[in-house]
Amino acid sequence: MKAALRVQLSVMMFLEFFIWGSWYTSIGVYMSNHDMANLTHWPYTANPIAAIIAPFFVGLIADRFFATQKVLGTLHILGAVFMFLTPSATGNPVVFILLLLAYNLCYMPTMSLANTICFHKMNDQEKEFPLIRVFGTIGWIVAGIIISFVLSRFVTNNLKPEETSLPLYMTATASLLLGIYSFFLPNTPPPAAGRKISASSIIGVDAFKQLASPSFFIFLISSFLICIPLAAYYNFTQIFLEGAQFKNIAATQTVGQISETLFMVLMPFFFIRLGVKWMLAAGMLAWVLRYALFALGAPDQVSWMILTGIALHGICYDFFFVTGQIYVDKKANPLIRAQAQGLIVFVTYGVGMLVGAQTAGMAYNKFLGSAKALTLPQWQSFWWLPAGFAAVILLFFIVTFKEKKANKELENAFQ
Repeated sequence: MKAALRVQLSVMMFLEFFIWGSWYTSIGVYMSNHDMANLTHWPYTANPIAAIIAPFFVGLIADRFFATQKVLGTLHILGAVFMFLTPSATGNPVVFILLLLAYNLCYMPTMSLANTICFHKMNDQEKEFPLIRVFGTIGWIVAGIIISFVLSRFVTNNLKPEETSLPLYMTATASLLLGIYSFFLPNTPPPAAGRKISASSIIGVDAFKQLASPSFFIFLISSFLICIPLAAYYNFTQIFLEGAQFKNIAATQTVGQISETLFMVLMPFFFIRLGVKWMLAAGMLAWVLRYALFALGAPDQVSWMILTGIALHGICYDFFFVTGQIYVDKKANPLIRAQAQGLIVFVTYGVGMLVGAQTAGMAYNKFLGSAKALTLPQWQSFWWLPAGFAAVILLFFIVTFKEKKANKELENAFQ
């Protein structure tokens, strides 16, 4: 791949995840400070709803009729319009949440569209794509740093940037920028033009049938269940940090993405020594430890415990989700690999996160009652719930995942 093209695609990935990180780690604090404290789980419900719908839009429409870069640009521009309008609806929670849903319906399909553009221009996806995808993680980190250390210069009355609408406007501006930029990306014809495709193939029914085995069922169930406590992390960590008197909330949360980048580099070392089952188990164990550290650190605001819990995001994500994607990819035959990955996304970021957001929201609201925020002792009780839930899932997985030592191709994935 030519250097100019690599730079072009890296900028695309940077902006793609800069946009997501700009609002995803701050929207809960914003809503809590605008009389919507009991509704903060709804943006994290809208996001997985969009994740469920996105594969149908991409597979049935975008992949068949339009050049990928044009669809990417159009969706980001339309999303920018919805996000620009969102702060104006702060006084009307229903309209506010519906605008966020409309925005997410525009944004979520762009993740796979961006990948499609990259893959279309690559000769060696396994070697070239990670070097470009890492700029997405960098984009998320930069978004958090800008919110904490740049936008803070534009707020008054001792407000945190997350308490204002500035991150939402930053999201909209970046989305508009990427929308325009997309039309200058390399032409990528619709990859499924003229091919017969069905809704069942898009959500991975064919892949499910081909991969069907006791070990795969256990993996699929565990993936779904572990996303329930994961939703609590995405939804409430920012609000917890505010309650624990952290000043730079968005920047603090980027510790998780920095950790993610580090452990991605270290994965080959651990993968060879632990194998698939214990890599997945280590990822789930990290969930248990993260929430336990949050709970133990909450009453006395023990910063190192809370920061360590955030830093465990690297193990949580890389060891479970990345290992899981490799596990599925190597088990699937080439004809259904894309469907298999779509199935995992549908089960985890779609259905799992949807159930998780609602479950976490109900638990939070039960603790909240008529108050505006949880006390630190209440936060301790709250975090023990996902810790215990994740511990049960971990034990279930260790006991029931009986697949024999992974085949040589799977073991050599990182070698």
